[in-house]
Amino acid sequence: MLFVGLIVFAGRVAIANQAVGSAATEAARSASISRTQGQATDTARAAAAQALSNQKVDCLRVSVDVDTSGFGAPVGTPASIRATVTCMVNLSDLSVPGVPGTRTISASMSSPLDTYRER
Repeated sequence: MLFVGLIVFAGRVAIANQAVGSAATEAARSASISRTQGQATDTARAAAAQALSNQKVDCLRVSVDVDTSGFGAPVGTPASIRATVTCMVNLSDLSVPGVPGTRTISASMSSPLDTYRER
């Protein structure tokens, strides 16, 4: 029974890793197509929350950090947006000895800004 519990634990952590990576990708992409820095941050947070919700990941706490410094680059200069999503996954429903009740998973992704668009 312990072995089955550990397999379930590993599967849930793997699914959460994939979901957080996907949320970071969505956040970075959404931010990179925004017109302003403020809008990019808001859009990235909403996209990450929606991606985690769609994949039914049970996060106790979600944090989305967006580096929008690329908006300050002069037109014609390559720039990118970086989004980092951190999720504290709830594993308390697994009653396996030695398994923590929560696990923090983090993923970062970047997406390029259009080099010649108005910033």
